[in-house]
Amino acid sequence: MAAPDLAPGQWPQAVSDVEVDPEIRFGALPNGMRYAIRRQTIPAGQAALRLRIDAGSLMEADDQQGLAHFLEHMAFNGSEAVPEGEMIKILERLGLAFGADTNASTGFDETIYKLDLPRTDQETLSTSLMLLRETAMSLTIAQDAVDRERGIVLSEERARDAPAYRTYKDRLAFLLKDQRLNDRYPIGEVEVLRSAPAARIRDFYEAYYRPERALLVAVGDFDVDAMEAQIIEAFGGWTALGEPGGAPELGEVRRRGLEAKVAVEPGVQGALQIAWVRDPDVAIDSDARRRADLIEQLGFSVLNRRLSVISRAADPPFLGAAAFVNDEFGAAETTSIIANAQEGRWREALQAIEAEQRRALLHGVRQDELDREIAEYRARLKANVAGAATRRPSSLAQQILGATAEDEVVTSPAQDLALFDATVEGLEAATVSRALRDAFQGQGPLIFLASPTEVDGGEAAVLSAYEASRRIEVAPPEALSVVEWPYGQFGAPGKVVETREIADLDTVFIRFDNGVRLTIKPTRFQDDEILVAVNVGDGLQSLPSDTQSLAWASQALVEGGLGEITAEDMERVLASNVYGARLRVSDDAFTLSGSTRPEDLDVQMQVLAAYLADPAWRTEAFARIQAAGATIHEQYEATAGGVLSRDLSGLLHSGDRRWTFPSKADIAQAAPDDLKAQLAGPLAKGPIEVIIVGDTTVEKATDAVARTFGALPPRAEVTRPEAAPVAFPPPTDTPVRRTHKGRADQAIGYVAWPSTDFFADPQAAREAAILGEILRLRLVEELRESQGATYSPSVNYNHSYVWTGWGYVSASVEIPPDGLDAFFADVAEIADDLRRNPVGDDELERARQPRLERIERARVGNDYWLSELARTQTDPRRLEAIRAVIPGTERVSAADVQRAAERILSPDRTWKIEVVPES
Repeated sequence: MAAPDLAPGQWPQAVSDVEVDPEIRFGALPNGMRYAIRRQTIPAGQAALRLRIDAGSLMEADDQQGLAHFLEHMAFNGSEAVPEGEMIKILERLGLAFGADTNASTGFDETIYKLDLPRTDQETLSTSLMLLRETAMSLTIAQDAVDRERGIVLSEERARDAPAYRTYKDRLAFLLKDQRLNDRYPIGEVEVLRSAPAARIRDFYEAYYRPERALLVAVGDFDVDAMEAQIIEAFGGWTALGEPGGAPELGEVRRRGLEAKVAVEPGVQGALQIAWVRDPDVAIDSDARRRADLIEQLGFSVLNRRLSVISRAADPPFLGAAAFVNDEFGAAETTSIIANAQEGRWREALQAIEAEQRRALLHGVRQDELDREIAEYRARLKANVAGAATRRPSSLAQQILGATAEDEVVTSPAQDLALFDATVEGLEAATVSRALRDAFQGQGPLIFLASPTEVDGGEAAVLSAYEASRRIEVAPPEALSVVEWPYGQFGAPGKVVETREIADLDTVFIRFDNGVRLTIKPTRFQDDEILVAVNVGDGLQSLPSDTQSLAWASQALVEGGLGEITAEDMERVLASNVYGARLRVSDDAFTLSGSTRPEDLDVQMQVLAAYLADPAWRTEAFARIQAAGATIHEQYEATAGGVLSRDLSGLLHSGDRRWTFPSKADIAQAAPDDLKAQLAGPLAKGPIEVIIVGDTTVEKATDAVARTFGALPPRAEVTRPEAAPVAFPPPTDTPVRRTHKGRADQAIGYVAWPSTDFFADPQAAREAAILGEILRLRLVEELRESQGATYSPSVNYNHSYVWTGWGYVSASVEIPPDGLDAFFADVAEIADDLRRNPVGDDELERARQPRLERIERARVGNDYWLSELARTQTDPRRLEAIRAVIPGTERVSAADVQRAAERILSPDRTWKIEVVPES
């Protein structure tokens, strides 16, 4: 919410000594509406528009609870210039997909409308501004449209009401006792959503959708002067109607001492929080305040590092923990230390976080700890500076919105780095220690325990455990040991024996004498960003189909560290470097990946090569992941969506254990050696393919790989293994049934039709993708717009590059159980119509154009190429797939879609599942 110091149309920099980012043009209209414009030419032809209304659920009256969010929905349901149901279609014709590119959100204190534009031609820009103008000042909010939208909003309420959300509400009610946030959640009250008249939504609209509460952000590849002129023309005539709405009374922070609250919620992850609550910080943004915040953040970084070390130890008292300061939407400021506790071990977790908080306050931080955090913080800021010129419009727009929402001045990465360097020059640990002590002030401590089961003794037991912990002395932190990075050398660099240039894709293929293959694509999509993937072995293809995959525990390889250094020490010794390490098990590879910058490419390659050459397989990492999985089934079973996400992959692969989710017994009985048995062989001996995409050169990438992966012992050549076949499940006359333990009005219906793999007929797979997009449009039109039955029907399609004959198209919906039969009938009717009749030109264009734009936008990002270039050296069909995706999609016709529907959407091939309440 706007600070009282800012007048209508005023920006924070008007009352602050912080210099504003000079690349952004800030302005205000005579009516008080503010705007911020920034030109961003990379990626070419893209833009992001954001309209922020400084009003959310906190402004609602008792009989309006949920109507701020309801109003957000009505923005898509008719205005003076755009008939109901036409806004999304207009945007689809311009290439924007509903949800991905066109969206909105409502919070406690703001409502934001988002458009990500695939083009910046005059039609797209002017149409988008017109639609935002209509949202701001000309919504019709017709009663019949409101009545049709009720079911959609109620569907969103059902989907949101999960254990984690209910626990969040319990926690906030405890911390912010008797304050307004506790009875103004954005989703609102069900009875209000069911019965509120359109007039009450309009009342909120006229009271709070006013120019003095509006901010428009425009970032993209356009002329700033021209954009400013269009904004003035579109919004200059906006005049508010009626009396303005007032600022809400948020309530005072209650004076409290030590208290505890136990919230029992089946299906929730056990968690503890110790919090101190104080009045909100309403000081204006300033250079001095930013320096103080940085010093405080460094103190919390040290404390969080200590908590991380504890979580990585053998048999740790908690799964993870963190400490932080949070602004509670202007109602209060809190300092918290939280921990995820293992089942039945909340006392150990409480004692551990209490002791570490007290150790930090009593003994402060050490200079060597502080220096490490300064190095890591500086590395991140320097990376931000190096990549500043190629930030995405959506990211820049969000930065402006985020700063403005907090009444802060928008600054550039270079300004942030300069402030940081000035702040930490000569910074002593004693100064940081004082700042950390000062942060743990306020009412409390307040201890919140969320548990999936009853806690013996309840709050009294929690308080007793806390007091007992307070009586235990804490020693000062130990000095950090001196460590060095031991994996700088791997032997004689490998020799390049083959080089091939794929000129049309700006890609180079290289093969070393030890069999390692390297694919390089230098790009300038993102300055200072290099993405690396190392594909090893054959992934799921190499695993038996009748043995449960341990992919769920695969990250234990990375967390287990290396033979000569632990993961914690590796992070410390490489604190000033930017690198990453993750392991993913995919259909055709075990993939180690990371993200780095040009100056750290050598380190990145050393880290990933070391995980192949000398993994430690420390058991502590596996045990920690195993402990986290002990209650995962209860968490999944608490909602319909959880059950479906847990079981669907295994069902779609006919129970093949490479895709099934492990049972509780599977998780409990698994051993580190089981994971090692599945991964160690392929990682040690399997063929290696390295892919490097980003801000580098062929020469530098080749040299970095030659001295790491190229220096490893010889590896086998890539071959196509004889993998166990994968089968789609047989058709079902009645849906497969799964049950959940959540609300009685929550259910999910899911229907799928088998297709085939991608390479069986690549063009047919592209036709099936457009068929899927049209099926999505039809479901949204029927179930959401016409019936108001659900918030978000979902359609997916998948045509495997790996498994012969395997692929599918699917549709699903969250809906009350009594709507499932109608959903399956509606899907069958839509499928029948798509088989019998060709789609119209407009519908085809609204399905095809957003997909084309998504592909085009993805192709100017490094992530896309890192994925698409996998296996292209040894499977030339994949190169052709990259080349053909745009022209192949462009030429999909109405007749092609109909043939795809005839081929795929056959009623006698349909497989269905429903997830219904256990009761």
